[in-house]
Amino acid sequence: MINKKFVYTGLCFFLVTIMLQAQRTESLQTILLSERTQTAPEDIFKKFRDAGMKPVNHELTKTEKEKISKAISILPPLHQKVLKDHLHSISFMDNMPNTALTSLLVNPGPAKTFNITFRAGILNETISEWATWKENTCYSKAENNNYQVVIEAGEMDAIVYVLLHEATHVVDMVLNTTPPTYDTEQVWPDQTPFTVGIWHKPTEPLGDATNSLLETTLFRSGEVLPISSAPDVYKALQETPFCSLYSMATWSEDLAEMLTIYHLTQKMNQPFKIIIKQDGMDIFTYEPFTNPKVVKRQNNLAVFYES
Repeated sequence: MINKKFVYTGLCFFLVTIMLQAQRTESLQTILLSERTQTAPEDIFKKFRDAGMKPVNHELTKTEKEKISKAISILPPLHQKVLKDHLHSISFMDNMPNTALTSLLVNPGPAKTFNITFRAGILNETISEWATWKENTCYSKAENNNYQVVIEAGEMDAIVYVLLHEATHVVDMVLNTTPPTYDTEQVWPDQTPFTVGIWHKPTEPLGDATNSLLETTLFRSGEVLPISSAPDVYKALQETPFCSLYSMATWSEDLAEMLTIYHLTQKMNQPFKIIIKQDGMDIFTYEPFTNPKVVKRQNNLAVFYES
């Protein structure tokens, strides 16, 4: 069953196992990543229908296919290498409630293979538009409507961000950049360089990496906060090693957000600013990679750029 707590929020990464006989790795290697678009497995449609949705396959236009190809070409070297062997297919749906769904497929061989399904609407949005929408799912505007939360992230297509994020999950699950998660209550004594000193459990940051206010935010508690709390929320976030609120959901989301924002800002010279406005005036800005606690962690991302 899909977790409805997060189904209408931002990225909403889910890992599900789909009963689909995936191609063997050796045959996948002959297919360009940009040519792996196809209808999502029926089990994915069923999961959404069972939750009361009415998803339908999205037929890609020529322009949309070009956007996807461009987004694939932007992926870091390690992503390109891992996806070549492990990405079975990319799918797009209309009437899909969340932004993306990554599924582990049943594979007759030893290699893990995945499908990534995207909400087709992101093909018509910029990163700034999509990220602003996602961030605002964290807040209620019933009162204090003089506040705004805006993400300034340039004019690149939203699929660039979302594909990079989801592809990072695939790389992570193949290479275990974060420890493999089997039981969210288990304590992992042997963590990886990326998680050590930051996380206690897959969904539980160490106490000095979070604080009481951040623990009440959407991706930690499942509850929205009044928009007037936004300045305090991001001032609190600025004191942590996390690059976004969503990165605090789990250690796998932490990696995906960190790598995505790092790649866009440090490798592609794109902006990523969380801006709080009051009465139309900027009152606070958070840029993750100007935060020394975030910058300190970027050395753990070097492996993604080794050829």
